[in-house]
Amino acid sequence: MKPTYQIISPTLGELVWNAEPTDELLGYQLAYLTHIQNQYSSDLVEVRQGFTRLSLVWKTLLNQQEFARTLRDIQLDPIKLPDTVWEVPVCYDPVFGHDLAPLAESKNLSLAEVVHLHTAPSYRIHFFGFLPGFFYLNGLSSKLLAPRKSTPSIAVPPGSVAIGGSQTGVYPMQSPGGWHIIGRSPLTFFDPKQPIPVWAKPGDQIQFLPISVTQFDNWKEQLPKSVQK
Repeated sequence: MKPTYQIISPTLGELVWNAEPTDELLGYQLAYLTHIQNQYSSDLVEVRQGFTRLSLVWKTLLNQQEFARTLRDIQLDPIKLPDTVWEVPVCYDPVFGHDLAPLAESKNLSLAEVVHLHTAPSYRIHFFGFLPGFFYLNGLSSKLLAPRKSTPSIAVPPGSVAIGGSQTGVYPMQSPGGWHIIGRSPLTFFDPKQPIPVWAKPGDQIQFLPISVTQFDNWKEQLPKSVQK
């Protein structure tokens, strides 16, 4: 699965895959990302990952032109994605998920059906963005797709689990946000004081686990758990 390269400006270009986000595509993306970081790190300012592209910020136009010339000779196999699944507890009680009931009503679903649909799949982490430690996840049920709010919230609490468009994710810190808040996790998703501020990485999977309000309080200060599948 070979990407095309688009030169956007003298120092900005993008590797683009004309495909839907899948595990296979992510494997190729990570292979190209690793190759580029290993071979061209001295020529690059930054690499940004999206669901179907890698944005490359080069130091000079010549660096970008050289990469574009050599791209046709690069043949990479996809990286095998890890088997790690992180279990993320989420309390879907209305005290935390103030948008859960309106979302369920708009979908003609019960609250229990929304929770079941949200916790049934394992979600693949494709990349981080928006905020440090914010997972961009693939795998949300089509029955839960919801347009972003017309009026964003000014301050979404950290750990809030939300749905926006075709995505679901967790706000790692307090911030404005336009997604529908359906619950909250007691875990810490970004800690700059730790040697590794984010405990998961692209390619890992997230499994949401429903918990009660009482369990939410008991989970505080605990570390996330991972299992192998």
